[in-house]
Amino acid sequence: MPAGAHATTSVTSSAAGTRVDVDVRAGLATVGADAVGVNHAIWDSQLGTPAVADLLSDAGVRMLRYPGGSYADIYHWRDHTAPGGYVAPNTDFDTFMAGAQRTGAEPMIIANYGTGTAQEAADWVRYANITKGYGATYWTIGNENYGNGHYGSAWEADEHADKSPKEYAATVVAYANAMKAVDPSIKIGAVLTMPGNWPDAIVGAGDQGSWNQEVLTRAGSVIDFVDVHWYPGGNTPAETLTKPAQIQDAVHLLRQQIDRHAGGDPGRIGISMTETNVEIGRNTQPGALFLADVYSGLLAQGVFTVHWWNVHNGLGDVTTVAGHTDYDDYGLLSSGNCNADGSVCQPPLNTPFAPYHALDLVGDFARPGDRFVGSGSDNPLVSSHAVRRANGDVAVLLVNKDETAAHTVSLGYHGFTPAAGTPTVATFTNGADGIATAPAGTAASQTLAPYSITLLTLKPARTETAAPQAPGRPAATVTDRTATISWPALGGGVKYEVYRQNGGVSDLLGETTGTSLTAGNLEPGRRYTINVLARDGAGRLSPASPPLTFTTGTPANAACTVRFRDVNNWGNGYVGQVDITNNGPAINGWTLAFTWPTAWQSVNSGWNATWNQSERTVRVTSDGSLAPGASTSAGFVGSYSGPNVPPAVFTLNGAVCTSG
Repeated sequence: MPAGAHATTSVTSSAAGTRVDVDVRAGLATVGADAVGVNHAIWDSQLGTPAVADLLSDAGVRMLRYPGGSYADIYHWRDHTAPGGYVAPNTDFDTFMAGAQRTGAEPMIIANYGTGTAQEAADWVRYANITKGYGATYWTIGNENYGNGHYGSAWEADEHADKSPKEYAATVVAYANAMKAVDPSIKIGAVLTMPGNWPDAIVGAGDQGSWNQEVLTRAGSVIDFVDVHWYPGGNTPAETLTKPAQIQDAVHLLRQQIDRHAGGDPGRIGISMTETNVEIGRNTQPGALFLADVYSGLLAQGVFTVHWWNVHNGLGDVTTVAGHTDYDDYGLLSSGNCNADGSVCQPPLNTPFAPYHALDLVGDFARPGDRFVGSGSDNPLVSSHAVRRANGDVAVLLVNKDETAAHTVSLGYHGFTPAAGTPTVATFTNGADGIATAPAGTAASQTLAPYSITLLTLKPARTETAAPQAPGRPAATVTDRTATISWPALGGGVKYEVYRQNGGVSDLLGETTGTSLTAGNLEPGRRYTINVLARDGAGRLSPASPPLTFTTGTPANAACTVRFRDVNNWGNGYVGQVDITNNGPAINGWTLAFTWPTAWQSVNSGWNATWNQSERTVRVTSDGSLAPGASTSAGFVGSYSGPNVPPAVFTLNGAVCTSG
C-alpha cells in the first residue's frame, strides 16, 4: 500500500451483535439545496401560517409542493378555485409563497394538466416570476396522470378525450414551450411511475410502450426532471419496513428508462420523489422509521428532492400501532379534529406526529452539500446511512426496525478514523415526544433502542489539509469479464485508487499513476458501482469521484443465445418468455438456469418445459433436442412485489449464454 495507508484504518468494536460498516471511499450522491421536502394542500387552512412555517423550517424542510396532489388537476390558480373539491380560506398562491419564504423553502408547483391549459400554466409562471419575482424554478405538469382511466383505474381528473401517454406527452411539450417562453430559466417535470409500482410496464390499448417509455420518448427533449410517487404498501408494519430495500433497484431502473428513451442528453434529467407514505402506522413509529430510511435511501441514489405526503390531512381509522394511538392521518402535524360523534380526537392542532421527528432528524443528518457515502449492515432489522460533511465530519443514521429488542451495533470505518471520546447522539424512540440528545456509547459501539432512529456525528481524529481534490467522473468500456475505467487527470504526481462499492466496505480494484485501469475477473451480467480516489505523496487521500455504475455484458460468441421477454404485464405479474438458440453442436436434453436479481421476483407456473425455483434460482428443463442453429421457447407466469429487474445471465447446460 502507498504511504499514509494509516488513513484508512478500520475502527471496530468487539461487542457482539449487528455489524455496520461506513466507507467514505464509496462516494454516492451529494445532498442538494432542495433535498428535504413536504406537501402542502389547499384544503389545509394552516397552509402558510407562521406556526407551520416555523415547524417545517426547524425540521430542515427546503422544498414545498403546491397545491396538493390530485387537487392540482382541478385547481385554477387565478381565481383560486378547485371545482369539485374543498378550498380552505387563506390558501392561495401568494399565501403559500409567503409561508415558503418564511420556511426558507423552494416551491415545487404543479400545473393543472387535467382541467387546465398551457396558457393558464404560462400565465402562472408570468405571475409568479415576472409580476411577483418569486423565482419559482420547479414546475410539474400534472399529478399521477396515469390514473386517468387509461389503464382501468380513474382517480385523476382528465378532461382530454385522449387519455393515453402519447397525449400526455404531447401536452407536456405544449406546456413546456409556453411556460419557458415566459421564463426560460424554469425547470419542467413530467409525471412518471416508479418502477415496480402500477402501472409500470403495462402497455395500454393503442400504445407502443408503457407510460414511462411513451412519455420519455415523446417529451424527453423538453423536460428537466421526472416526478414519481411511491406508496409501497405492506400488510404489516414489519413488511412495510422491508420496502426501502427496493430503492436502489427502483432508482436504477428509472434512470435506465430515462437513459434509453429520453434521447439527447438524458443525464441532465433529474428525479424528484414528491409523494411517499405508509399504509400502517402513519402517525406512529413505523411511519417515522420508514421516512428516515426512504429519504436517506433516495437521496443517496441521486433523487434531488423527497416529499412526505403531507403536512396536515385529518383523522382516519383510529387504531393502536406499536403500543401507541395512530390516527391514520397522512399528515406530519395534527389537524386537531375529532370523529363524527366526538368520541375520538386528535392531539391539539400542529402537534407533531412521529414522522415529523424523523423528518427533523433527516434534516439534521442530510444537509445541503453533504455527500452520502457507503454504508452497510449485516442485520436486516438495522439499516444504516452515512454522509461526509465538507468539514470532514461523518454522520451516521441508524434505524432499528425491531419493535421489541434493542440491538448493539459494532461500527467499522474505512477511509476515516473518528476522534476518540464519547460522541453526542440524537435519538428518537417509540412513543417519545421529541428527539433526545446526549453523549452515548463510542464511535465504535452504539446500543439502539427498539423501534428507534439514532444519529451520531463524528469528528475526524486528524483533519487533513491540502489533500488532493476528488477526481472527475470516470467512464468505462465494458465486456463480459473486464471493465477499462478512465478518468480526467488531476496532475501533481498523485496515485489513483479505484474501488468497487460493496455495501459498507469497498474493494480495491487496483492503483495506478495513470488515468485508466482495467479491472478483470468480473462476473458477466453484474452491476458494479466504482469510485476513483487520488492519494498524494504524503498519503493524503482525496474525496471520492462521482460514482460510475455499469453492468458487464455476456459473451459475444457463446454456444447459446437467450432472449428474455415480458410479453404481457399487469402491474404485479406478467407472462414472460425465454427464447433459446443453440449456437453450438447438437444438444439432447437441456437445462436453462438463471437467478432472479431480487428476492421479490418469482415464477408461478410455466409451460413448454419443466420450471422449478429454489430460493432465487430458476431451472427450466427439457428432454428435447436442439440441433445446431435450432431455437425453442418456453413461457411462464411471473410475479413481483417490487422493481422487476430482468435477469441478465443465463446458462444452458452450465455454459454462459449470450443474452439477446
